Amino acid sequence: MKDSRYFAHETAIIDDNCEIGKDTKIWHFSHIMSNCNIGESCNIGQNVVISPEVKMGKNVKVQNNVSIYTGVICEDDVFLGPSMVFTNVINPRSGVNRRGQYAETIVKKGASIGANATIICGNNIGEYALVGAGAVVTKSVKPYALIVGNPAKQIGWVGEYGHRLSFNENNIAVCPESEQEYILKGDTVERIK
Repeated sequence: MKDSRYFAHETAIIDDNCEIGKDTKIWHFSHIMSNCNIGESCNIGQNVVISPEVKMGKNVKVQNNVSIYTGVICEDDVFLGPSMVFTNVINPRSGVNRRGQYAETIVKKGASIGANATIICGNNIGEYALVGAGAVVTKSVKPYALIVGNPAKQIGWVGEYGHRLSFNENNIAVCPESEQEYILKGDTVERIK
């Protein structure tokens, strides 16, 4: 079903009962399956599959060749890099139907997931976290964390603009682009200004 509030390329397939926000763009050969809720001003790249009942907030950017499976929730301003993938079952078997056992994965506001990363289901990605290209996420990621590798490990912290944070002796860091200030409290980071 086509709607003048959003753009869908003629090769895109949009199943029944989807809610798609104003100014969203859906590009070539993408498939939005039934009962999805996609917010305003999203960009769904080429050859993307969004499975039934996926929820996406406003301004979510989905690059080419991404698979977003049932159980995934992306909050506002999330970035999903090219060919990254989510899973939704811990122990898949072709001969065993586990459709009622999909695990939920939440990608919190402002988080970015790099190209070819894999998010194992049930592991949430914290606000403004940055998952490096090719990372395999096997546990939940803290807000503002920078993680890389397989399995993914935290190597630092990033601010809301994606810059790596360097903390001084008072555990304060300032983003060079925005001048936002952050404080390191034990194993968590909070924005203070």
